[in-house]
Amino acid sequence: MAKKTKELSTMSLEQRKARIQELKMELIRSSVPGQKSSMKTKEIKKALARIFTFNRAESAKRLKSN
Repeated sequence: MAKKTKELSTMSLEQRKARIQELKMELIRSSVPGQKSSMKTKEIKKALARIFTFNRAESAKRLKSN
């Protein structure tokens, strides 16, 4: 489930956006009202945070190079 930084660097921006949407839907499906912090939920949130961080770092690199 979790993508490593090396794997993220090989993905295009559109592929990462699609992966974000997939993970968000998975998070919604896995959320159960009585059990909000299961291990699966934590893994999904970590994967989302990793992609968001990678996207932010990549956009900062592009701004510096311009």
